[in-house]
Amino acid sequence: MDPRIPEPMLPDGMELTRTTREFDENTVPKALLRAHQVAAGVWGNLVVTSGSIDFVFEDDPGSRRSLPEGSSQPIPPRRPHHIVITGPACFVVEFYRSASTTL
Repeated sequence: MDPRIPEPMLPDGMELTRTTREFDENTVPKALLRAHQVAAGVWGNLVVTSGSIDFVFEDDPGSRRSLPEGSSQPIPPRRPHHIVITGPACFVVEFYRSASTTL
């Protein structure tokens, strides 16, 4: 991981707006396996509920990180990323907005 790029943290004042259904290695949407990004003004949070998943920020290819069961990965708006499924795993993606912009 490039030490010049800080690990993102979900900002204070964010409110959960929705959570995806739980995906596994067989039901993961193909779009999550290639570069994509969260919309402007929205933060994502990948939560691993079983197994492990690898996560990569596209702007820092050396950032590939294994996320074990019980861990999460905050995802800033518009930062390209993808996941890598390496075996049996389950996960959800939570989406957050600033409390002042939540609909």
